[in-house]
Amino acid sequence: MAEITAKMVADLRAATGLGMMECKKALVEADGDVAKAEEILRIKSGNKAAKMAGRIAAEGVVSTYVDAGVGALVEINCETDFVAKDENFLAFAAAVAKAAAVANPADVEALANVATDSGETVEEARKAIIAKLGENMTIRRFVRYATEGKVATYLHGSKIGVIVDFAGGDEQLGRDIAMHIAASKPICVSKEQVPADKLETERKIYTAQAAESGKPADIVAKMVEGRIAKYLAEVTLLGQPFVKNPDQTVEKLLAEKGAKVNAFTMFVVGEGIEKAVVDYAAEVAAAAKL
Repeated sequence: MAEITAKMVADLRAATGLGMMECKKALVEADGDVAKAEEILRIKSGNKAAKMAGRIAAEGVVSTYVDAGVGALVEINCETDFVAKDENFLAFAAAVAKAAAVANPADVEALANVATDSGETVEEARKAIIAKLGENMTIRRFVRYATEGKVATYLHGSKIGVIVDFAGGDEQLGRDIAMHIAASKPICVSKEQVPADKLETERKIYTAQAAESGKPADIVAKMVEGRIAKYLAEVTLLGQPFVKNPDQTVEKLLAEKGAKVNAFTMFVVGEGIEKAVVDYAAEVAAAAKL
């Protein structure tokens, strides 16, 4: 049997919101397979664990740049929230976003060699800001859109950023759609784009949950299809109720405006990055013994 560690239990609890003992039992049943344990918990409790995204664990900002149908969204990380608010750090993030949009680098490594408006490369500018502010900083990721239509962006503070490639409508519609994405967190534009493996996992869970009802197989099948339809509406942009008018889906809003969303990306600062927990009391106690 696989070893069940305290960290595994804590991570599963953070993902599902369920009790420590429940999580431990599920891990034991799943022989240490965290994904399988989460499925077990969802089957037994109906908890919507999939909505619990990765923990926001690192500091930093997201920044955007848009000009004439070309736009970029970048995430820049640092060590503390204090530095994330520094005007020099924010200026660096803005410069990186512009460099990504204008130069169209292939990846983060290529972006490091792009020249900024100051004449320095992105990497030279990064090293300079590290020396000035005394913290490590990294360019974690970026996305660039170049379209014959329009590009819209939305920043919720400096921690959540969205960029949208769309056609038709106007700038306000684009901003509204980007804001909706930040609030409702769809995983893709339409149901046809939902990954097959993700859909299969949901179907498996719903089938197990419905089977526990004891109803006939044909009724169970209808229950499962109903749950799948609801799931697709929840996770796709087109299927979601529009945040500014919940009586209208985004799909109907776009049709009304003669518009179409081609693609979107959302970054949440530190999403999926594990952050070290500092026990200051222990540090002080240790220092007192010196």
